[in-house]
Amino acid sequence: MYPFIRFAKEMLKFRRAPRLAPTGTHVSTHICWPWDLDPWIELNNGRTLTLFDLGRIPLASRTGLVPVLRARGWGITVAGNSTRYRRRIRAFQRFTMISRMVGWDRRFVYMEQSMWRGGECCNQVLIRSAITSSEGMVPPGQVMEAMGHAPESPPLPDWIAAWIAADATRPWPPHVPEDAKLHLPA
Repeated sequence: MYPFIRFAKEMLKFRRAPRLAPTGTHVSTHICWPWDLDPWIELNNGRTLTLFDLGRIPLASRTGLVPVLRARGWGITVAGNSTRYRRRIRAFQRFTMISRMVGWDRRFVYMEQSMWRGGECCNQVLIRSAITSSEGMVPPGQVMEAMGHAPESPPLPDWIAAWIAADATRPWPPHVPEDAKLHLPA
């Protein structure tokens, strides 16, 4: 189940926090609860992605993105991600989440988030998000202007640019192996 209560708590906790620039950093602290665990009694990999919402949406609020989305009837969706898992987070352990928007291109906004314990990075995710409207995707430069900022993105780090280029070579829709086609609905 989606962590609605934790989400509401984070939004309330940071409702009066200082505003951030579009590429400002949002830092929050969380606890790994029993319902976040997998069978190995550690933070579930899928739940990790869900918990990153607890940093990403307050970040969007603090940068002024959420009010612009509401005023214009726009939405935001995750359009892709790449995640690294390196250290375990176990039941009842506290961890710090760092969330920031790195930049954007003509279609997507790129955000980097990480979870830390005791000075060690446990995991990191690169999120590609799209701003959407009833007409389709909204160019991020237009979104930045609506937020009162320049439409130009800071330069994206080389590793993000390389990920974008590599992901562009990925076939869509994916190839379905012959032995799997028998199991697809007609």
